[in-house]
Amino acid sequence: MTAVTTQAGNLRRAQAQRAARADKHQFSRAERWRRRGPLLPALVFTIVVTQIPFLVTIWYSLHSRNLLRPDSDLFVGLANYVDIARDSVFRQTALNSVIITLGCVLVAMVLGIVLAILLDRPFRGRGVARTLLITPFLIMPVASSVLWSMAMLNPTYGLFNWTLGLVGIDPVDWTSTYPIVAILMALVWQWTPFMMLLVLAGLQAQPKDVLEAAAMDGAGWWRTFASITLPQLRRYIELGVLLGIIYVVNTFDQIYLMTAGGPGTASANLPFYIYQRAFLGFDVGQAAAMGVVVVIATIIVASAALRLIFRSFDVKE
Repeated sequence: MTAVTTQAGNLRRAQAQRAARADKHQFSRAERWRRRGPLLPALVFTIVVTQIPFLVTIWYSLHSRNLLRPDSDLFVGLANYVDIARDSVFRQTALNSVIITLGCVLVAMVLGIVLAILLDRPFRGRGVARTLLITPFLIMPVASSVLWSMAMLNPTYGLFNWTLGLVGIDPVDWTSTYPIVAILMALVWQWTPFMMLLVLAGLQAQPKDVLEAAAMDGAGWWRTFASITLPQLRRYIELGVLLGIIYVVNTFDQIYLMTAGGPGTASANLPFYIYQRAFLGFDVGQAAAMGVVVVIATIIVASAALRLIFRSFDVKE
């Protein structure tokens, strides 16, 4: 009788525990939905404006579609991807995209670090200097492109050629002779303030007691920068490089207004080449396939960079 009573008590306790776990699970699920509910409209909007167009782009990339021949819409499978893999211009523009993106981001980051270190020191007029240095990032890309192509790099009356003439160097037609260098000048000028702001935020977040301790131990400026400041700035530098790559790889305005991708396709990048194939060559199928390739490559690079950044945060913690 005692064994039966004990078994019944154990059974009731087990049922009560299962009911408690079910209630807790139901409560936690309701709590999660209560927290995520306000985000659902933003999620639906993001899916509508990004994922649905991307799926339509994939559908177009699997078809041979030319805007001049609307009745020539044929399903060709992966033929467009095979064609762009064999396209030497596509490979050249992909290389140009890498050169422009990495060149702009790396040079802008180095200049941003230098300017941030200078602005982190107190001096008279520092607020005015910061405002003036931030200004290029606030100018529209179209305006900055016109400024650089007309006022700075013009072979007849540009400021660069006027400066070179002071030392006896003949004028240079930058946008025709060195088109990628001309584009990099405009992009670096525009993106250096952004990198400077990120690095400056990292410098101001440094613990001052650590810097004072290093100074008391006799560490010089370079030793303090290399051993304390630079490791502290690592996550800010990585974030700046990641954001710079994501945005600069989509550069279009500077190329369209300064060089038009020329001479020929010497300075065209992937977004500009996609524009040429879609709106000048009217080949929507291959343009869509190129867009899909660019999106996938960007996602891969961004995911790898984000993983490195999160890993550095985990190591820090």
